[in-house]
Amino acid sequence: MASSFHSQLLPLSFSLTLLFMIHGSGSLAEGASYTSIFSFGDSLADTGNLFRLKGSGLRCGHPPYGETHFNRPTGRCSNGRLVIDFIAEALGMQTPLPYEELTGHDDGSGRWGANFAVVGATALSDSFLEEMGIVNERTNLSLGDEIKWFQQRLPSICTNITDCRDSLSKSLFLMGEIGGNDYNHPFMQGKSLDKVRSLAPLVIDTIRSAVETVLKYGATTVVVPGNLPIGCLPLYLTLFQSNNAEDYDPLTGCVKRLNKFSEYHNQLLQMELNRLQQLHPEAYIAYADYYNIMMRFYRSPSKFGFGDRVLSACCGGGGPYNYNASAMCALESTTACEDPSLYVSWDGIHLTEAAYRFVADALLEGPHAVFPSALTADQLHKEQ
Repeated sequence: MASSFHSQLLPLSFSLTLLFMIHGSGSLAEGASYTSIFSFGDSLADTGNLFRLKGSGLRCGHPPYGETHFNRPTGRCSNGRLVIDFIAEALGMQTPLPYEELTGHDDGSGRWGANFAVVGATALSDSFLEEMGIVNERTNLSLGDEIKWFQQRLPSICTNITDCRDSLSKSLFLMGEIGGNDYNHPFMQGKSLDKVRSLAPLVIDTIRSAVETVLKYGATTVVVPGNLPIGCLPLYLTLFQSNNAEDYDPLTGCVKRLNKFSEYHNQLLQMELNRLQQLHPEAYIAYADYYNIMMRFYRSPSKFGFGDRVLSACCGGGGPYNYNASAMCALESTTACEDPSLYVSWDGIHLTEAAYRFVADALLEGPHAVFPSALTADQLHKEQ
């Protein structure tokens, strides 16, 4: 059924009208109307896919992960909810279930969409990274695999091309964050900054292809997050420790050259999204500025209620940033802080629920909002 369904697909032939095309023009919660959410990405968005694939083999599937909100591990690599959870809540919807939970079931449980994000997923394929001498020890899944899952899910969402375009035009697509692991792996394997930098255009092109694929199927609202300020994460602060004060931002204590790299990735991504927006005026393609949202935490931690260890992990195995690659969170040798809401980083790599909440708030109605308040499903689906 799926193959015949996909073979019918033709390029979009209708024009859509948007009254607001400027990023940051309002609150998502005030006026947006979506029927479902489709999410792609890595551990910043995975709500349980790798947990169902690996079970007890996933570190995020063990306590104290999930302790703050769920009182149990759910496969989310945090102490609680993620950005997608808060966005769904603002829309008055349930968080879309992981694809692996929906597989084989058509009981209506997927009416809120589906989450295809996977812990450890890369943008580039595993085989390509291997050819580059980069090993992904966590998972061999990539954004391309997630897009295939989405395509396989389509026949259970809509029965024909017109129905599909109608359904997906009323859906919110979150494309990422993705690409971080394409850089994490080579950095942790000792690859040079120049080597990692050479991957960025390839990563951006892969994200572009994924965005164009969902647009082709009928998506009209696609939000694409950028990379985090990795120079502020405990993992990288530990990996790139230096006695040279010039290596660090005097205001934040973050590693300057690593944040410059994140800015480079984000600049390339924004340029590509702007180009896609011009090619697809019928759609709304938004860049979600995770980088600058998070930099506020490091520049003014007290303003957001974070404590004096804003660069340290809440859950870890010691060291100046409470991050130890041989004593990761959830191992017996590690402990979690008493109040995760005082920390930006949960385990040295991922954020706390408190930090994710502030990121979501900034996207929904704050200074980095990406959803126009008057953007409604009806406005997104006006045929000529």
